[in-house]
Amino acid sequence: MGVMSREAACSLVKNSLCVLTAGDHITFAFQGGEPGLAGLEFFKFFVDEVKKAVPPRVKVDYCMQTNGLMIDDEWCVFLKENNFLVGLSLDGDAALHNQNRMDSVGKGTFSRVMESKSKLDRHKVMYNILCVLTLESARRAKRIWDFIVQEKVTHIQFIPCLEPLGSEPSEGPALTSARFYRFYSALYPLWKKEVAKGNMISVRFFEDLALLFLAGQPVTCGISGRCSPQIIVEADGGVYPCDFYVLDEYRVSDLTKHTLQEAFEAVAKSDFLKEGRQLPDGCVSCTYSKWCKGGCKRMARAVYGENCGMKRFLDECLQDLLAVFRSLIK
Repeated sequence: MGVMSREAACSLVKNSLCVLTAGDHITFAFQGGEPGLAGLEFFKFFVDEVKKAVPPRVKVDYCMQTNGLMIDDEWCVFLKENNFLVGLSLDGDAALHNQNRMDSVGKGTFSRVMESKSKLDRHKVMYNILCVLTLESARRAKRIWDFIVQEKVTHIQFIPCLEPLGSEPSEGPALTSARFYRFYSALYPLWKKEVAKGNMISVRFFEDLALLFLAGQPVTCGISGRCSPQIIVEADGGVYPCDFYVLDEYRVSDLTKHTLQEAFEAVAKSDFLKEGRQLPDGCVSCTYSKWCKGGCKRMARAVYGENCGMKRFLDECLQDLLAVFRSLIK
């Protein structure tokens, strides 16, 4: 798809902000491929266009998911000045990270990512770590956790490595539901031990579970088993309902031609959100089915598959996890 043109960016900004009024809140999130390849000047241009078009008393936030290879001091100054939340891709220690994250000449990128992390720390840029769980790395819960603690990571989100859409199970790096369960069941007591020390490290999955079961708030759509309207925009302005399904057949709008409200309504009415699901037999009698409803359909094999990894983790750890969060909010 390439990099979004400045003309498309102008139209997107205008059509997104024109329907907002005082008290509204919008977040522009850049991800997919490597956003940094668009160049710092593009980002400066985009933010300037937002400043020109934003209505009074509308709050604007920005976030950016990056592999970190483009981050230098000039980038950090810009990110800090504009309050970007950065998601930095880091898959554990050097050996684990370099297994799958190599540059164009086949060299591992761990040391370069760690340099970027140091720059973000030095400039006090807000960031969290995004760690991809492969079948192999999910065997190394303690090793990954020791690295997190050693590097003083404060916020981390683990995402499963998935099979390509429509593919059959293979011997590749994709996570399985059994390995998902084993990873989190090993990680949980390590996290709990740090909490007891007063070192509260934010693990997104644990916090999502607490919000869902204690407050009835499904922060991420996948954890509640119900697709909610999302506005995913490609470089040409095309709008899609989910970042896992940016395919021609699911394109529903164009944010260079339609307003944000029109795009949202198109997503909400899309066939994608209406698609039914055939849930596994085990979901019918499952204790947690009213909460997760079979989970995210794209992650079905990696998380909720045969002998559901989510259920096994919840059976083992949920009540204790909720007790930990209750103690934290007293």
